[in-house]
Amino acid sequence: MKPTLLHPMYFGSIAQYVAIVKSDTIIFENHDNYQKQTYRNRAYIYGANGKLLLTIPIKHTGKENNGKQLYRDVRIENEFQWQSLHWKSIQSAYRTSPFFEYYEDELVPLFEKRKDYLLDFNYECMEAIHDCLQLDIPHTKTETFHKEYQDINDKRILINAKKEEKHPLSSYIQVFSDKHGFIPNLSILDLLFNEGTNAISYLENQMIF
Repeated sequence: MKPTLLHPMYFGSIAQYVAIVKSDTIIFENHDNYQKQTYRNRAYIYGANGKLLLTIPIKHTGKENNGKQLYRDVRIENEFQWQSLHWKSIQSAYRTSPFFEYYEDELVPLFEKRKDYLLDFNYECMEAIHDCLQLDIPHTKTETFHKEYQDINDKRILINAKKEEKHPLSSYIQVFSDKHGFIPNLSILDLLFNEGTNAISYLENQMIF
């Protein structure tokens, strides 16, 4: 099986975790340029009023290098109380879900200590999720950037939040689904808190493009 190439995401989408679970080896893109409106610094959860966007504020470079900077160089803007806001939003959305209390203690430390670099924080988030899911899939990081690869299952497109594919994901019970219906492909947090130990089986049974 070819290794799968993915971008590190902030509490990645369910589609990304389908790609991870269905792979023997993961390669994370570590040398690309940062792009706006992607899951690099955003995640969607299911709030009381429907789909809720969580965005990590970042420091912009201005006009240096035409506004471009490497993903690994992107710094988080900590003048805003984003960590407190995100955790409160997650608590509000999922405190009544079946598995929130089960995983809460593993995730809350991510929001208690100042974070400086976006990529480093996203790796921390992925490690925490992999621990919660008990995922142990070998992974490496790219050493240079390549636009195209020959012998790699390139799923970097899953980083796109604005122009993402609609994947045929099966429904599961969500906290507010009786109000707003099933919302597919939210953050992995939604699946984790609602399905808990069944999350891996769910991911294994899904198909993505």
